[in-house]
Amino acid sequence: MGRKKIQISRILDQRNRQVTFTKRKFGLMKKAYELSVLCDCEIALIIFNST
Repeated sequence: MGRKKIQISRILDQRNRQVTFTKRKFGLMKKAYELSVLCDCEIALIIFNST
C-alpha cells in the first residue's frame, strides 16, 4: 500500500508551521549528511526561516 497524496499548501497555524519546519529541516540535514558520507563529498545547505 502506498501513501495518500496530500495537497501542499501553507500551514496557517504559526506553531504547527514552526514544528513542521523544524522537523523537515532536521530530515533534510540528515539526508545531506548521509550523502556526504556515502559519496565522500562536501555538502552545503542554505536554509532560512522567513518568520
